[in-house]
Amino acid sequence: MKASFSTTCCSQYYIGRKKHPACSQRVFHGAALLCGLFVFGACAAAQPGASSLRSAATAAATVQPEEASMWMIIGEHRFAITLADTEAAREFAAMLPLTINMSDLNDNEKHAQLPRALPSNASRPKTIRNGDLMLYGSSTLVVFYLSFNSSYSYTRLGHVDDPDGLAQALGPGDANITFSKN
Repeated sequence: MKASFSTTCCSQYYIGRKKHPACSQRVFHGAALLCGLFVFGACAAAQPGASSLRSAATAAATVQPEEASMWMIIGEHRFAITLADTEAAREFAAMLPLTINMSDLNDNEKHAQLPRALPSNASRPKTIRNGDLMLYGSSTLVVFYLSFNSSYSYTRLGHVDDPDGLAQALGPGDANITFSKN
């Protein structure tokens, strides 16, 4: 009797209807893994409040972008600002709406004292960018309208999404600026 062999793992051991022990083990482990995943998935779905947790997470994800943005209004000009993910930025947003008179400094920034101090976590950004909204110390709000290198330390509050026209809107001298959530 002549036996023909295929290229499968068990072909050498399949003569006489015997399977290779390692292949049988692999099949058993695979089946056990699938059963375990099925049971785990069913248990997770059956947990009380599981769907409400997913709904809450989805709701939080949709609310976050709204909370991470605000507006800066200078006369007739309105600029969208994306807030930084910092404690100072969150506390600044909690102060809104806020109208403040900001003085010019060095022909590249407007600054003003805030009504109260904010938590600071200052670092040296090296390069200040047109549209940066920063906190100097713990209570000085700064809006930069030109890009330049700096050795000063600031806490990042946010950035104007599209700073084109910001310098012209701010103009020379003092500027009356309103920050609002909508």
